[in-house]
Formats: sequence, C-alpha cells, structure tokens
Amino acid sequence: MLLADGLRGAIVPATAVVPDGDASVKLNYVPAVGLAMTLAEGARRTVRTCLNVKRGEYVLVLVDTPRREIGVALYEEALKAGAETVLAETPPRSRHGDEPPQPIAGLMRDVDVVIAATEYSISHTLARRKATESGTRIATMPTITADMMSAGGMTADFREVSRLAARMIRRLSRCRELSLTSALGTDLAISLGRRKWIIDTGIIHRRGDFGNLPAGEVFIAPVEGKSNGKVLIDGAFGGIGKLDRPITITVEDGRAIRISGGKAANELRSILARQERKVDDPDAPYNIAEFGIGLNPKARIIGNPLEDEKVMGTVHIALGDNSTFGGKVKAGIHLDGILTSPTLRSGEQVLIEAGVHR
Repeated sequence: MLLADGLRGAIVPATAVVPDGDASVKLNYVPAVGLAMTLAEGARRTVRTCLNVKRGEYVLVLVDTPRREIGVALYEEALKAGAETVLAETPPRSRHGDEPPQPIAGLMRDVDVVIAATEYSISHTLARRKATESGTRIATMPTITADMMSAGGMTADFREVSRLAARMIRRLSRCRELSLTSALGTDLAISLGRRKWIIDTGIIHRRGDFGNLPAGEVFIAPVEGKSNGKVLIDGAFGGIGKLDRPITITVEDGRAIRISGGKAANELRSILARQERKVDDPDAPYNIAEFGIGLNPKARIIGNPLEDEKVMGTVHIALGDNSTFGGKVKAGIHLDGILTSPTLRSGEQVLIEAGVHR
C-alpha cells in the first residue's frame, strides 16, 4: 500500500517521487504557509461539509502546478480533520478526460477520499470510475479558482441543493422524452429512454459517492441517435467561456450537424474538428452527450463550466463523451453549453418556464 502509518504531518525535504512510476508525479507532504482566509474557508466547506472527512481516513488531494495554493489549503484542512493525507502534484494534463498518471490512478483506489483540484477534469476518466467502484468518495474541482473557492457556487447551502435535486428527480423519474424551448428559438426533443438521472448535490458522504464542486445539478446521458431539433446556447460554452452571441446547434439523430453563430461558433467547430481527427469514430465529438439542469442558487455564469452548469434556472447540453455516466460514446472530449431562461416540458408537465422552476 502506498500510504504508510504516520503519514499525517510527515516531514520530507521537499517532495517524494513515486518509484517505478511516472517520473513527473510528485507526492508533496509539506504545505506552504500564509494561505488566504478565503481559501481556508472554501477548503473547510469542501473537506468538512461536502466530504465529511473523518479522523483516520486516508485522503488524497490531487492538484496540478497552477492550483498548488488551492491544493495546499485542502491538504491543511484535511490534516485538521485528522485524516492521513497526501498532496500529489502533477503537471497539467493536455485536455479534459485525460487519464492521470498510473501511480495516481492506483492511489485513488487505495484511499477513502480523493479531492481533485486540477486544470482539466478527471471526472470522465477510467481512473475516476475505477476508484468510485472501489468505494472511494471523490470530489472533482476542474478549473477551480481562488475566487470560486470563496464566492458563488461554493457558498451555497448544499443540503438545500440536495433537497432541490431530490424534488426535481421525483418529477423527472418517469419522463422518457423532454421538450426544450426558449425565447431565442431553441426547440429540441431529447430522448431519455430508461436512462438514469445522476444527482450532483455536493453531499459526498457515502462510500463510492462522486460529484463536482461547486455542485448543484441533475444530469443524464440522452439516448444516442434519438434527439432532434435546434438549440441556442447563450450563456457560456466549455473551452470558450462566456458568450456575447448565441451559438446555434442543429441536431439531427442525436448529433450536432451544423454549428453557427460568429467567432465563438467558429472556435467550437475548430475544437471539435481537432478532436475528430484523434478518435476512431469521427462523429463521436458531435454526440449529444448530456442534458443537465442547474440547481445551485448561488452559482454564477462566469465562463467556467464547473460553476456555469450549476446556475439555478439554466440547463445545459454537452457534446462528446458520455461513456462514464450511462452513455455509449467515447469521444475523449466533453464540452458543456449553458442555456439561460429555458422552458422544459415533459408531455403536459411544465418543469421550468422561462428559467423559473415550477
């Protein structure tokens, strides 16, 4: 086992490099000093409220170099909670969905809790899925910033978010198809079949629980090849940021066949075209991978999908990979687009009207 007795508070000169593994992986045990109180408060909420870290548990804090300070704050708070804690730092990966180095993937399965504050998301990786299956509680925080640790979505009452999610799931549980419209011209039929909704509430207390932080959404992988219509993304888009002009995506048989809307649309097409050349199935990056509903009253649209997709009164559509949450498409990319003021129906039931939950 990679974790030894007495690891908590252990002192080593600077870093301990994992033997027989990826030489770029460093396990850091000595925290920096002089952290801002805002980071400390956000770390406390993450460790104590969201993950309920307990004395004697093994905790892995995974960071990459740009988020070292955030990682140290999380590390220090886990120590205060009495956990046997490791801070592991790697260089940033190349894109969302890239697997972490193999030594880290193995360590993720051996600990009780993983907190991943990284530039690129490990949510849709085999390493995360295997760790979840082994019983590890995991919170991923891709692209998290110091501001996000102390404001917006992270300041929400996550128990209230959990209640909002439970109410929404009760209403969605028997829905097999959704109709999404908006004043801008969205008109999309989304086929769900018997796929299961996934709840991301920020309460990650049970063995094998997994979620994003800041949290606050319910989401699903629509049935491949079945959704049709047009969707206008007007809030923000993953890989691009906040939008000053809507991106229009025409959907046919479950995939985006046309993307228009100026500079941002051109950028999105370029991102998808690059990924198209990297995968076996060139249609995979254009798959309608996810439909989600934001449920965090404190979240803001800031151009960061980690928080953008949680905003109460919005919904989001993702393109690309859904293989890690109930879908069948492996695309090596997953990009979320945020719609503001949507209307969402299932048959005669109105779930959201112009951004207001009914």
